[in-house]
Amino acid sequence: MKRILFDAHLHIIDPQFPLIENQGFLPEPFTCKDYLDKVKEVDIRGGAVVSGSFQGFDQSYLIHSLQTLGSDFVGVTQLPYDTPDEDILELHGHGVRAIRFNVQRGGSETLSRLDYFAKRVHELAGWHAELYIDSSSLPEITSVIENLPAVIVDHMGLSRAGFPHLLHLVDKGIRVKATGFGRVELDVPEAIQAICAVSPDALMFGTDLPSTRARRPYHHDDIELIHHTLEQEQFDKVMYKNAIDWYVNRHAAQE
Repeated sequence: MKRILFDAHLHIIDPQFPLIENQGFLPEPFTCKDYLDKVKEVDIRGGAVVSGSFQGFDQSYLIHSLQTLGSDFVGVTQLPYDTPDEDILELHGHGVRAIRFNVQRGGSETLSRLDYFAKRVHELAGWHAELYIDSSSLPEITSVIENLPAVIVDHMGLSRAGFPHLLHLVDKGIRVKATGFGRVELDVPEAIQAICAVSPDALMFGTDLPSTRARRPYHHDDIELIHHTLEQEQFDKVMYKNAIDWYVNRHAAQE
């Protein structure tokens, strides 16, 4: 039986659009067709295409990806803090729903703009902020995050040392992506159970395809790991319902 999934975190790397070498790394192509071929064993009901460090502030690849994948997919982009309102609203019309701050790899706006820019895009378009950050660095910005309207932390915060700080913020209402199992320094089942125990609505799974620079790329067994870790109702929330509510239903209610 195919598992139903809203893929909360995927990357499209199309060489017909600008790519920027980052920290000596330039990714291999991974087009929309490559993605759909890779997930054919899963019943994909949509997903979030996330801009990577190697794409900088380019929007052309993201607009093309969303047009190609269809209206069930949304975008998570990177923008400079002084992007005009009309440009943000135009991207919203293309299906973009979040702004990303890539603390780990760069290529995005800096954390010094987090408070201002996250509040601005939320007020303007209902967007949330996504943070690719090691959770051990969260204490430095906890007071800022606690006062933002909507935040997601990628890859379960990566580190074991910072995990208690992540759980503290989950208790305050932030969301977390169960993604990049080949990146994290965590006991994945233990971390998943802990997050869901604090907030059943917080966690959402994504493939992280094509898993650039991860020690181990995504495998379909990652889904089965979650299935064996959680009761069915919570599994369905992590795989589909939480992400649909966050990326789709929340915006439908606002509009």
